[in-house]
Amino acid sequence: MSSHATNIRPKPDKVLTDIADYVAKYQVRSREAYNTARLCLMDTLGCGLEALSYPACTKLLGPTVPGTVVPNGARVPGTPYRLDPVTAAFNIGCMIRWLDFNDTWLAAEWGHPSDNLGGILATADWLSRKAIAIGKKPLVMRDVLTGMIKAHEIQGVIALENSFNRVGLDHVVLVKVASAAVVAQMLGCTHEEIVNAVSNAWIDGQSLRTYRHAPNTGSRKSWAAGDATSRAVRLALMALKGEMGYPSALTARTWGFYDVLFKGKPFRFRRPYGSYVMENVLFKISFPAEFHAQTAVECAVTLHPQVADRLDDISKVVITTHESAIRIIDKKGPLHNPADRDHCIQYMTAIGLMKGSLTALDYEDDAARDPRVDRLRSKMACVEKKQWTRDYLDPEKRSIANALQVFFRDGTRTPEVAVEYPVGHRRRRKEGVPLLVAKFRTNLARRFPEKQRVAILALCLAQERLEATPVNEFMDMFTI
Repeated sequence: MSSHATNIRPKPDKVLTDIADYVAKYQVRSREAYNTARLCLMDTLGCGLEALSYPACTKLLGPTVPGTVVPNGARVPGTPYRLDPVTAAFNIGCMIRWLDFNDTWLAAEWGHPSDNLGGILATADWLSRKAIAIGKKPLVMRDVLTGMIKAHEIQGVIALENSFNRVGLDHVVLVKVASAAVVAQMLGCTHEEIVNAVSNAWIDGQSLRTYRHAPNTGSRKSWAAGDATSRAVRLALMALKGEMGYPSALTARTWGFYDVLFKGKPFRFRRPYGSYVMENVLFKISFPAEFHAQTAVECAVTLHPQVADRLDDISKVVITTHESAIRIIDKKGPLHNPADRDHCIQYMTAIGLMKGSLTALDYEDDAARDPRVDRLRSKMACVEKKQWTRDYLDPEKRSIANALQVFFRDGTRTPEVAVEYPVGHRRRRKEGVPLLVAKFRTNLARRFPEKQRVAILALCLAQERLEATPVNEFMDMFTI
């Protein structure tokens, strides 16, 4: 009996064709999705502009080879750079993820769907400039918003039921897959070529979560998404040139993604692709904090007036939370760098109790040297509330709940303060939008003179005018 495997080429995996069908054929008709995508665009670019204040980020930006000149190159917002779309995607993706302040999606897998904007915006700008150079029409910003909605949906729907972190893989695999699909469609790839690009994204060696967890937490977590979305642009460009794909990239026995990296289990899907993820995405509005801790910091800020003058009298602090927060950001012991600190619920809560606020600067070494921070951290305990763990996964709720109570040596205690939904949640959208706009206005002021930032803000607040604006003209507004 022969033991040779069959060499008959199978039809492409359904996961691949479903993604290609969606990006190639689905018509987004949700006004809420487009409006939310506009808010997401503003917020995401603002996060990137704030990151330009940090040398640890800016040292990674610019052309791969200094002095490289790219005809019709894509612009990098807030900088003078004009780069090829692969490098521009890395630059933009690195900026917007650096401070852990852009949007979030929480499910069986978590992640930041706006990470895909690096590839989408770089490609759209480059295509637009190339089109104008030969007398054709550029893409408009509605095309960018459509790409954002679809990339959000691919990343988020796969994440609903499939946990990559539980097998040690980083969520940026979904950025690479979503960006590859959307960018391939933007480039004009055929259905088959989109499948080819996506199959190669799954076949790539995937990032380990090592850089997000003790004892190795480090700054790679801030550029990993930029790396993923830029890789996606490269794979899409290769597919456009006719590079082959791999139809059973996921399901191939022994050698496919499922057997090698997902413990032999196929992906599960709860819902078809539409516009659900963009409509329900979580914005980080109040604090540059890992999202599982957003409500914990809000609780801490609420309690700040009651404890700020009694820090030395605290005997213990109880953080009641959900399972994912305990698994990801419950940390004891030394914290070695800003990337370590912004993924520690105790650190973020301590700053909130001490200062009544939390900013990106609070993760830097100068703030961390305050001895009160580690004294407070040592008195904190995280306790799971199982109902909140269930609510976290409930598609009708998607809560990210935390509660905080402070106990003092004399036997007194504060009330327990609980917050189930952060300001950036869909349930608090009416409250959150003005704060999101204020955040964007602040970030524009970090980089641009008044006339320029007033023009940018006015355009971004006008849905129809923004959607009709050529991509290259929009990007030119962000040039320094």
